[in-house]
Amino acid sequence: MTPGSAPSAARAVDNHPAMDYVARAGLVAFGVVHVVMGWLTLQLAFGDRENKADSSGAVQELAEQPFGGAIVWAVAIGMILLAAWQAIEAAVGHREDDNPKRLRKRLTSLGKVVIYLAIAISAIKVVTGSGSSKKDGTTPVSVKLMDLPMGQFIVGVVALGIAAVGVYLIYKGATRRFLKDIEAGGTSGRVGTAYVWLGTCGYVAKGAAIVGVGALFGYAAITHEPKKSGGIDEALLTLLEQPFGPVVTALVGAGFVAFGLFCFAWARHIDR
Repeated sequence: MTPGSAPSAARAVDNHPAMDYVARAGLVAFGVVHVVMGWLTLQLAFGDRENKADSSGAVQELAEQPFGGAIVWAVAIGMILLAAWQAIEAAVGHREDDNPKRLRKRLTSLGKVVIYLAIAISAIKVVTGSGSSKKDGTTPVSVKLMDLPMGQFIVGVVALGIAAVGVYLIYKGATRRFLKDIEAGGTSGRVGTAYVWLGTCGYVAKGAAIVGVGALFGYAAITHEPKKSGGIDEALLTLLEQPFGPVVTALVGAGFVAFGLFCFAWARHIDR
């Protein structure tokens, strides 16, 4: 293979119309996961704590439904397709932007690859019986990080990074910057207006949940109590214990559902 032929081939794949179908399939799978996450969060708000209200809990919930194995396999394949799309975007995408902005967007796409593959792996583990999303006392990531040299500092940096992602998602939802990912026709009329509101509520709710995760990591870094950290499920449980916690948790759950429904609209009107 001659020098430069690999990037050219990747760009050709990125520009191929078939990539639209790859992205759409992945977004539908991502939407299903978030709708179920929202349902589990709403159950959590009303006192049911059986399953985790996160992506792994959503996959487990899907597996327990009729034809659950087939559904979870479809989700796993969809997430792999979504990861493949973002991997290509990380390698050769965002060419319309200048260099600093292009680099930032490509790094963001690379981060999405990690997230999507993590959901895919979780789905495969559940459907093959090698993993479960029930609460099992798994050692939090922050405990492992805290054991490293300068571990407390590292956990603090991770906390800031997670919180920054959450704040950006809130900003993206509040300012409706997500609209650039949708064809103009997808936001017109009454249906289009509903799509816009779903995206706004969904991004804000998802961002708020991620900020909560960052806050838990920050608390772990400050107090040197890594077991106090955790993921979205732990953040929601902490929120649940606050004044008006069930109401706010229910709103976050509704926001997750909204984001999932927005993903379906995004899949239909994607503008890559």
